[in-house]
Amino acid sequence: MVFALGQEHLLAGVTHECDYPPQARQLPKVTRTNIDPALSSSQIDAAVRSTLAAAGSLYELDVSLLEQLQPDLILTQRLCDVCAVSADRVERAVAALASHPRVLNLEPHSLADVFENIRTVGQAIGCESRAAAVAANLERRVETIAAKTKRCAFRPRVFCMEWVQPPYCGGHWMKELVEIAGGRDDLANPHRPSYRIEWRRVLDSAPEIIVLTCCGFNLERNLREAEKLAACEGFWGLPAAKSGRIFATDGSAYFSRPGPRIVDSLEILAHLVHPEIFPAPPLAAAFAPAELAPARK
Repeated sequence: MVFALGQEHLLAGVTHECDYPPQARQLPKVTRTNIDPALSSSQIDAAVRSTLAAAGSLYELDVSLLEQLQPDLILTQRLCDVCAVSADRVERAVAALASHPRVLNLEPHSLADVFENIRTVGQAIGCESRAAAVAANLERRVETIAAKTKRCAFRPRVFCMEWVQPPYCGGHWMKELVEIAGGRDDLANPHRPSYRIEWRRVLDSAPEIIVLTCCGFNLERNLREAEKLAACEGFWGLPAAKSGRIFATDGSAYFSRPGPRIVDSLEILAHLVHPEIFPAPPLAAAFAPAELAPARK
């Protein structure tokens, strides 16, 4: 958001996950994770559960580096303890900092919340007019898609997977994205967190399109996750599998992050759901069909 507002010169540090735009990677990292990303998805799920139960957080905050950076403002979140250092932990850790920074918590559950967060950040860093313009432009892009899909008589059943092993449905803004893109999502709850879902419910819902948006995974990793999905009982009987409409995305870069690129995510999804209406957006390594074949017996 800060880069989108043209105020990147104000950034003193970022988290270890902040990798866009590329210049963000050059800034000091004030967090680190205790979870090895090379683990399998089922191992990551188990590690997340055990670490949260034992330590209450998946991340470490470098308080000594924060002391050196002397920030005036810290942007954090209370949306998901799995995604980043929680706002509560940040507030406790920075209480003794000499700079006495303000902690601004962002907790978006919908597209409207994301756009309002952009305006809030703009106000906090002194560029309200720029933030209003950025948010308004994103809203116009959403409205353009919504106006086209409003006329769609056919709305395919779409399952956006937040995780494969074990299966999780999409959370917060994902159901909203699917509906604006001209599909229907019968498994996710609007503006509510992602949750673990029984595979039988997925089979019963018979999705016509499956989109892997696994949190924290890039396109390459999600293509590998698609192979695990194909091994699930009953997968090849699903309409999406029969028609070959299984897609992997760069979930980490797009669908998982409630920032300006959330509208890029919508444009990706609109193309995947209604390619006859929406051409493929020019986003390199953002999405690809999963080339799957039944295992030979």
